[in-house]
Amino acid sequence: MARRRDPDTTRRRILIAAFQEFRQNGFRTADMNSILAAADVTKGALYHHFHSKMGLGYAAIEEILRQWILDRWLSPIVEAVDPLDELARLARWGERTVSPEGLALGCPLNTLAQEMSSIDEGYRQRLAGIYQEWRNGLAESLSRAQKRGDVDPQVDVDAAATFLVAIWEGSIGLAKVERDPDTLSACRQGLEDYIRTLRP
Repeated sequence: MARRRDPDTTRRRILIAAFQEFRQNGFRTADMNSILAAADVTKGALYHHFHSKMGLGYAAIEEILRQWILDRWLSPIVEAVDPLDELARLARWGERTVSPEGLALGCPLNTLAQEMSSIDEGYRQRLAGIYQEWRNGLAESLSRAQKRGDVDPQVDVDAAATFLVAIWEGSIGLAKVERDPDTLSACRQGLEDYIRTLRP
């Protein structure tokens, strides 16, 4: 019996395969045949859903990478009773669970931003949008904590959120270059020191 066609599932498989390929090899050197094989689709199916490699890249950012970042690094903070405690917990979790492969790959948002933001305006805007959503979500969480008395009232929550994202991404980028989990540990300690300065 022929496999029943499900366009939404096919499209999702293609996007997930593309995201993994872009994360592993970057966008410009991504192998479309590897994406086809990983998604188990034909070239015709891929180009039915995405008219170009660039269109596939844009969709992978908007639908896969954005959710990947929000699920891992923002949603736990937004849902936490104390966002500062959760920030520290996430940093410790990342340090504890990172694999050598994960260390080498780094953060896909940062990796694609470094590769593509100076080359393609569509990429730059989409990646900047994810960073802005992340920063805004952190700032809103810090503002709520500030109103409860858990964050110093003198803290500029927008500036703090921007700095926290920069610390996070810079830490992962530095550990990626050095391939050294001790670098990640040192950055995590620095992050926790900064978090303490945000307390009343």
